[in-house]
This record gives sequence, structure tokens and C-alpha cells, in this order.
Amino acid sequence: MLDQSKIDTLRTSVVPPQFHFIDGEATPGYSGEVIDVTSPIDGSVLTTLQEGSARDMDRAIASAKASFEDRRWAGKAPAERKKILHKIADLITRDALELTVLGVRDNGTEIGMALKAEAGSAAATFHYYAECTDKIYGEISPAADDVLALVHRQPVGVVGVIVPWNFPLMIGSWKLAPALAAGNSIVLKPAENASLTLLRIAALAIEAGLPEGVLNVVTGKGPIVGEAMGLSRDVDILAFTGSGGVGRQLLGYAARSNLKKCYLELGGKSPNVIFADAPDLSKAARVAAMGIFRNSGQVCIAGSRLLVEESIHDDFVAELCKQARKLKIGNPLSLETDVGAVNSERQLAQNLWHVDRALEQGAQCAMGGERILADTGGTYMASTVITGVQLDHDLAQQEVFGPVLAVSSFSDEADAVRQANGTVFGLAAGVWTSDLSRAHRMIGAIRAGLVHVNTYGGSDLTVPLGGHGQSGNGHDKSMHALDKYFDLKSAWIQL
Repeated sequence: MLDQSKIDTLRTSVVPPQFHFIDGEATPGYSGEVIDVTSPIDGSVLTTLQEGSARDMDRAIASAKASFEDRRWAGKAPAERKKILHKIADLITRDALELTVLGVRDNGTEIGMALKAEAGSAAATFHYYAECTDKIYGEISPAADDVLALVHRQPVGVVGVIVPWNFPLMIGSWKLAPALAAGNSIVLKPAENASLTLLRIAALAIEAGLPEGVLNVVTGKGPIVGEAMGLSRDVDILAFTGSGGVGRQLLGYAARSNLKKCYLELGGKSPNVIFADAPDLSKAARVAAMGIFRNSGQVCIAGSRLLVEESIHDDFVAELCKQARKLKIGNPLSLETDVGAVNSERQLAQNLWHVDRALEQGAQCAMGGERILADTGGTYMASTVITGVQLDHDLAQQEVFGPVLAVSSFSDEADAVRQANGTVFGLAAGVWTSDLSRAHRMIGAIRAGLVHVNTYGGSDLTVPLGGHGQSGNGHDKSMHALDKYFDLKSAWIQL
């Protein structure tokens, strides 16, 4: 059980200046320049990061390439890699509260959610892929009797990983653990405003026995170190979670360099569809509120568009607002807080711009819409519900990545499908109905990589997460995530 006194002790601990992690050790950058790490909780400067350069990234890539080519990791028996990945998970569990508090100070996620979604999820992910390590087989093809045809699965080489600031440990582990399980070496570029826990994970990996150079971390700005990673001919694939704009840049870098494969988990504008025959409308309202307002809406699969059948629209919106007002927004390191901080001043300004734009286009604000708790020095925003949103409004088409819910009504099932599929995105969706046939029809009709029925959120590691349309390609989680970290090699042997 979480103990507030332990959290309070950790929340004031000094965070020393941070360095890149290259070839198994903390490494200063070539330029000597640093980036201030500002906490969204109160606006204070926690520490500094190295402001990486292309030269720093090149050094990390060279370290990863050397570690792959001498097979210090790829050449280990799968059972040996399995033990080390389990040990990494154990160390994350050992340091879970320390990691969680550090991460919350860095990015503002409410601690009750962060402990489960960050350290807890990261440990579970490393355990999951540790168990996969020695259970991945090659194949024997059904060739002619005088031929032995084999299909080998081999690690791809150097994996470039770029992760966002909202759940750095969880999303980072979704990529690191399967890439390591497959025998690859890695260079990781975390977000500038959420690097601290991933730097710590790299050190824990060495403690667990991961060979030096197999996991390297370079901090800094995307247009500099991210570009250097994307353009490197020694990076074999890119695994990225973030915005569509950056995803397009990475595809361009791949085209300009070595045609490396790019696996992109991009944005979403996920519809949550409420039919009048939903089995429990009060539960649907409560879950819908959490589906957009948890972590201040900074969730890839957030149910940011609420589509409500016309006959229940007004009553449902009233109930949803009632549920949303119960959520306590405040210091994310307090166990009494339900919703923490917006990650940065920049993100908060973007959220507020979207509210203003929605009102300009004719929508109405049912609740929220403003900055709150400004006297704390932190970045907090009221849970916001905007009604009367039309499909051609910016709020229906653009990802906000904040606590802003766009509400629209629909007339029938066909109209619900039309609106649900009315954006370029296709990451997640929700459907609430008591009609089993309708549920299956909606699952088939909605363009999304994940469709919830009578719930929203909560899928585990056993199922893949990936997008359709401009929400990306490739999948994290499940055994399917391993596919992108292997190359297939056929052997045709004449007997």
C-alpha cells in the first residue's frame, strides 16, 4: 500500500545533474550544454540534462553497433538473456516507488496511476518478454524430400528508440524489452521533458548484467539528436511513439539514409460511442470521464471524442460532468489527487488554444476550459467538456493531448460509424451497448487498432496495440511486438 510519508521523503530528494548513458556509463556531452528539467508540479528546476549533439548520438550508435557485432548480447544463449531481463524487472520492482516519484516530478502524472502504469507496467513488460526469449522458434519449410528449407529469426541489429513524455517507462519498456529479448542492441532517445526514469533504467540494466554498450541513452532535442538517429546508416530500424509530424520526419530520414524500417505509433482522436441501450449509463459516464481526464488527457488512446445517441445526449452529458467534477485535480504526488498536472507550459497553452478555437467555431463549453491552480507555479487545467462539436470542427479532427473532451450526438448506428471513422486517425475506440450483434458490427466497422466494448482502457500485455490510418503502423505489446525486432533468413539446403 502506498505510504504518503515515503512519497513526501522522496519528493524533496536532490536530483543530481544528468548525463548521457553510453557504453555502460554516465557520459557528458561533447558540447557541455545542458537543458533545465522543469517540474510541472510547481515550476521548479529539478536538475539538468545533457543537450545532446549529433556527435553524441553518433558515439552512442557506434557503441551499440560494436556491442551487436561482437555478439556480447546477441550471442548469449536465450536462457541467459532471459535471466538478465528478469533481473531488470526485479530491480525495477525493488526501486518502484523511487522511480515513480522521480517520474512524477518530471512529467506530472498522478502517482496512483503512475505507480501502476509506469514502474509496475515496466516490470511486468520485462518479465513478459523475458519469458518469451527462449520460446521463439524457427521453422522448417514443407519443401521437397531432397531439400531442407529452414527459416531463421535473427536480431535486426541496432534499434533506434524514441519515446514520448506521457508514460516514458511504460512505453519505453514496450520497445526496449522485446528488442532486447530478440538479441538487439539499442540507442534510446527519451523526451526532453521526461528523461529521468529512462536514464535510471539504463543504469539498472547494467546492474542486472546487461553487457555494456547494449543499451545507450542520449538526451537532447529531437531536431538534433533525433535527426542524427534517423539519418544514421548504422541504425537498422526505428521504433517511435509520438506525433504524426515527427513520424513523417522519421520516414524522410529513413528515405535519405539506409531505408531503415520505421515502426510508428502516432496520434489518435479516439471515439467513445454511447448507445441508448448501454448496460449501465452511469458506469459509462464514469468510465468515459476517466478515459479522457486521467493523466490530464495525456494518453495516446484517450477517448477524446464522445459520440452520444441523440435520445440520451443531454442526460448523459449531465451525468458525465457530474462524474468529472468528482475528480480532484492537484499535486500529483498527493495520494488524494485523481488528476495531476499538464506536462508543460507549452502543452497547457496548446490545450487552451483548442478550447478557444472550438468556441469560435460554434461549440459550447459545458464545464472547465481554463487554467487552474496557477498560484502553485505548476501547470494545471480544469477538466473540460465541449458540446456541439461538429465533425468538421478542429476539435473533432486534431489531437489535443489534454483534458478536453469533444462531445457530439448521432442519430443511428450508421451515423455513429460515419462520425467514428471521420478523422485520419485510427488508434482506439469504445462502444457501449447491450446488443451483442451491434457490438460485433461496430468492432468490424470502426477503423481502429483497439476497440473497447462496455469499458475503456485497461487492455494488458497479451493483446497488441497499434494504429490504423495515420495513427501509425507496427504494434507494441504481445508476442506480435517481437516481429519488428527480428529479420527472417531462409536457408535452402540441398541434401
